[in-house]
Amino acid sequence: MPDSQPPAALPSYALRPIGIAHSPFLERSSAPRQGRAAGGVEGTLELFKHSGFEHALEDLASFRFIWVLFWFHENEAKGFRPKVLPPRSSRRRGVFATRSPYRPNPIGLSAVELLGVDGLVLRVRNLDLLEGTPLLDLKPYVPYSDAILEANSGWLSSAEGPADPLPDHEVEFAPQALEQLEYLAARSAPLAALRARVADALKLGAQPHAYRRIKPKGDGWVLAHKAWRFDFQLSGRRVTVTNVHTGYRASALASGTEPELELHREFVARFG
Repeated sequence: MPDSQPPAALPSYALRPIGIAHSPFLERSSAPRQGRAAGGVEGTLELFKHSGFEHALEDLASFRFIWVLFWFHENEAKGFRPKVLPPRSSRRRGVFATRSPYRPNPIGLSAVELLGVDGLVLRVRNLDLLEGTPLLDLKPYVPYSDAILEANSGWLSSAEGPADPLPDHEVEFAPQALEQLEYLAARSAPLAALRARVADALKLGAQPHAYRRIKPKGDGWVLAHKAWRFDFQLSGRRVTVTNVHTGYRASALASGTEPELELHREFVARFG
C-alpha cells in the first residue's frame, strides 16, 4: 500500500489573479449556487492591463461558452470544511462531492456564456460570481470533451432538498419598510445599498436554508442580512418586505458597548 501521509514539507504555489468579475451580486446570500441557476444574469470579466492578455484573448470569441476559474475570496477566512450542508441536501456531504466554496484551496469553476469581447472586457451571461471575484484563468468550453453523455448526478439524483432557486421573483417594499430603510440610509452611508442587496437576495424567493439565512416566521418569513432582519410575505412570485428590525437581542442593546449598537438603539427607539 502506498504511504497516504503528506510529505513533511509541502510545496507552495503562487497564484496571480488575471482580473476581476463585475456582477450584480454583492453578497453571498444573493448569488445563485450555479451559473445555470442565474436566470440569464449578465456581467463582465475584466482582465488587468499591461499583462499581455490582449493577445491571450485572441480567438476566444469564437466559442459560445467558456470556463472561468476563480478564487472564492469571501471564504478565505472561513477555511476548509471536510463536510458541508449543500443547498439541495438535508444532511452533510463530503466537500469534494459538492460545489461548496469551503475547500482546501478555495478555487471555483463556472461555465458562462460568452456574449462578446471588448478589449480586455468579456461580456458574459449566467454569471454566478460575486462582485470583485478574483479571476485565475479562462478556458474554452469544448462540447466534445467537456459534455460527457455518460455522466450521472451522483447523490443529487436522489437529493431530498429543493432545487436551486432562480431569480424570478418580483420584490416590493411596503411603505413602513421603505421609511425604515430610508432612515438607515440617511444615518449610515454603507446602509444606503441595503435595499438593493435585500432585493437581490429575495429575487430568489423564500426557500429557507442555512446559507440563505431565511426562516419561517408566523405566516411569513424573515431574512437575516448582517445585523438586520427583514420580515416579508410571499404571494406567488411576489415578495413584499413589510418590516425591518434589529437582529440584536434586547440584552445586547441594553448593555453592549460596540459603536454600531448606537444606531440599532436609535432605530428601536423610533420604530419599536
